[in-house]
Parts: sequence; C-alpha cells; structure tokens
Amino acid sequence: MKLNLEKKVVLVTGGTRGIGKCIVAEFLAEGATVCFCSRTAATVEAVEKELSAAHPNATCHGAIVDVSDPAQLEAWVSSVAAAHNQIDVVVANPSALSIADTAESWNACFQTDMMAARNLIQAALPHLEQTKGSIVSIATVSARDVDFTAPSPYGALKAALIHYTAQLAHTLAPKGVRANSVSPGNTYFKGGVWEQIEHGNPALFASQMKANVMGRMVRPEVADAVVFLASERASFITGQNLNVDGGLCTGVQY
Repeated sequence: MKLNLEKKVVLVTGGTRGIGKCIVAEFLAEGATVCFCSRTAATVEAVEKELSAAHPNATCHGAIVDVSDPAQLEAWVSSVAAAHNQIDVVVANPSALSIADTAESWNACFQTDMMAARNLIQAALPHLEQTKGSIVSIATVSARDVDFTAPSPYGALKAALIHYTAQLAHTLAPKGVRANSVSPGNTYFKGGVWEQIEHGNPALFASQMKANVMGRMVRPEVADAVVFLASERASFITGQNLNVDGGLCTGVQY
C-alpha cells in the first residue's frame, strides 16, 4: 500500500529509542522528511547518523529539546517550519513512564505526557492547518484498563491525552486536520522498561507475559499503525484510539 508520504514533513518527539525511534525509521522508510528530538546530545547525534545511513533517500534531522520546556518546544517547531516551509504530521510520543503515586511523579507525568503533547500540537497547529495535516498521540493500554500500574499518574494522564486528542479531532475536522491516538500494549525492546523488568522483577514479567494472550509482548511494530494513521490512506479516520496490544485489553471498545 502506497502511503504517499514522500513529500511530507514529520515531527516526532522522543525519537531516539523504542517506539519513538521506530516511528522515525518507519516514516523515513516511506520517504518522509523526519525531524525528531530528545534531550541527550550524544544520543540524538548517534540516532541521526544511524537512521540517515539506513535511509539514504530520505531526510532525517535530530534536535536537542526538553519537551517539558514550552519555550524549547516552540522554538524547535518554529525552526522546522522555517527550514522546510511546512509541517504535515506531528507525533507526540514521549512519556515520563512514572507510576509512583507521589506528587512529584504526578507532576513529572503531567508535564511530559500531557502538557508536552499539548504544547507540541499548539505550536504546530498553524502549520498543520495550512497543510491539512495529521496529529498522532502515543497513549497506552493502561489508559483503558486498570492494570498493575494503578494507582498512578501514568494511565490516568494517558487517558486524558486520549480524550484531548479526541477533542482536537472534533474541533479541527472542519479545518481538515485529523487527530488520532495509538495505545501500545506492553512493548519489549532492547534497553527498554520491560527488558529491565524481565531481569529486575521476573515475577511481574511472568505475570504480564501470561496476560498477553498472543504469547508475546508488542514489538515496536506499533510504528506501522502510527504511520498509517498519519497518511492519506487514513484520510477519513479521526478521533480514534487504536490499540496495538495483541488482545491484552479485556474490555470491549465500542
């Protein structure tokens, strides 16, 4: 299926590891120009070099941005728009992955999971309206099911992100801008949270593996869903939350 992303300019926050890095790579594979950000200079440089070499026919730019800082985020979006004269897609990806039920944890999660997404989208919105662009926010199945992370800010604030994305879909549809969210299940990648849990808390890892009815955790294949939703092939899909979880969620989504 041809997704017609070759002339698109895509912004991805948190694009140096795990799901975010795979999203960047998948857009590059489709020929898009991808601008991603993260907080660590060495990591940004290494990932830009790696993905540029892997996808020589596409354009990849990394930037050092703390997404919890609204000024840094707005400056980055403005610089991308100035350099490329358009923004077609924004993917709000990073998470504090904070599950401690403390005031500090709630605040960190609110700034990174919720406000960073809101600030990214608001900064990019004038450009998305010009291009009839697309928004994809990365949520989690913990926003749909009360799971082992409860009580914590993680699922609660990702649920808020899903709701906010649906609000955007409703209010921006007349302007031709679409907004959807993707909720991955337990996602296993090298160096990720679930690899750490596998070694540090084998009992939790075993229980969650048992809960995954397809016999494995999600791989960063979740990037395929993100790229599809952002593309013209999904031109009549907006306001949706797509679970990519292998049937982990037990509730029925109507």
